Amino acid sequence: MAKVVLYSKNDCIQCRMTKRNLDSLGIEYQEINLDENPQFLEYVTKDLGFMAAPVVETDTDAWSGFQPGKIKAIKR
Repeated sequence: MAKVVLYSKNDCIQCRMTKRNLDSLGIEYQEINLDENPQFLEYVTKDLGFMAAPVVETDTDAWSGFQPGKIKAIKR
């Protein structure tokens, strides 16, 4: 299975939904909270090109927002 990193923020409904979906599918992931680890913010915005949380990064893809179809595709 691909390595999965979830960049999240506090008080973010889509972040909570993404975490729940990952957990319910049994997908292991590393969570990096951008409010608590602001040093990752530049990587997410400049290198990955996203301005809104959550951001999910895998070995081959990255996206922003709650996207259950893409999360389910990680399992395949």
